[in-house]
Amino acid sequence: MGIYVEIPIHASMDELWEKTQNPQLHQRWDLRFTQIEYLPRQGEEPQSFLYRTRVGFGLKIDGQGESVGERDGDGGARTSSLKFWSEDPKSLIKTGSGYWKYVPESGNRRADEDPSTSLPYVRSGGDRDDLYVRFFTWYDYETRFGALGKLIDKCLFRPLLGWATAWSFDRLRLWIEREISPEASRDRALVYALSRGTMAFIWFYHGLVP
Repeated sequence: MGIYVEIPIHASMDELWEKTQNPQLHQRWDLRFTQIEYLPRQGEEPQSFLYRTRVGFGLKIDGQGESVGERDGDGGARTSSLKFWSEDPKSLIKTGSGYWKYVPESGNRRADEDPSTSLPYVRSGGDRDDLYVRFFTWYDYETRFGALGKLIDKCLFRPLLGWATAWSFDRLRLWIEREISPEASRDRALVYALSRGTMAFIWFYHGLVP
């Protein structure tokens, strides 16, 4: 079962494309990657890239990828397909593939599609923007380490990766729509988590200590 995430983003197609296809911008909002480096290519060759993910405690995982196709569809939609793999023995992912799709839409986005507000979207400049792009991804991968790797993936890694993808998409949305940088979104989330954790500890402590 692959991982699928979709989000509506008020942005022009060119702006969204730039922030997702430019490796320096992509690595800022996508939690799945710490570093992305495009390799030189000639003519119409597929775009190859290297990626690195830092998982904490000084550990890092390296991998490679290749954009295997980009095409324009009906109504201005775009699709970017890729495949990826890692020869790093620490990586649970052995090989995989997926796509990003960008579908331009018009009309007001429903309030229930944007949990941060029930009001119509207004850009910071004050002009009403009724155009948005449905941005979604699907990807799947094969694991290493045999049956143990599949169990870890099913119980822990795949749900965590799906959560990281969804949060990354929301950080991208906030960056474009609200001009909140991905770094600021991360810091706010950490402060929120720390506050909730502190309150939970105090509540638990007072429940145990008279």
